[in-house]
Amino acid sequence: MKRGFTLMELIIVIIILGVLATIGFTQYQRVVEKGRTSEAKTVLGQLRTAQEAYRLEHDGYTPAIDELGVSAPVGCVSTHYFQYRVDAAGPGNFVVTAERCVGGGKTPQSTLNYLISLDESGAFTGEPGYI
Repeated sequence: MKRGFTLMELIIVIIILGVLATIGFTQYQRVVEKGRTSEAKTVLGQLRTAQEAYRLEHDGYTPAIDELGVSAPVGCVSTHYFQYRVDAAGPGNFVVTAERCVGGGKTPQSTLNYLISLDESGAFTGEPGYI
């Protein structure tokens, strides 16, 4: 007598494997995207350091990234996953922000448009799961 799996057993196993693969791939994409945020954290840290140096020389922070001497694109370019800006600048505070490119940035593009910000105290804020 030959022993083997029935068609129903094989279909159930294939369905279970498909569900597990889908869950795994979704989590993998999230982990990869979270890794890409390291670019934003690095550049935001450089912008924060440059803002502090600027404050020492000019007694205040600047709202213009080009005055800081940091390579941080203002728009989406093919060399970066994020675009950067100074959201608020005043005599005693600033917030630099990285916005994920959904078009025109480094490949692969994101389908999620999210922000990561860094203030003068060094506190990161942004989307849960990416910072």
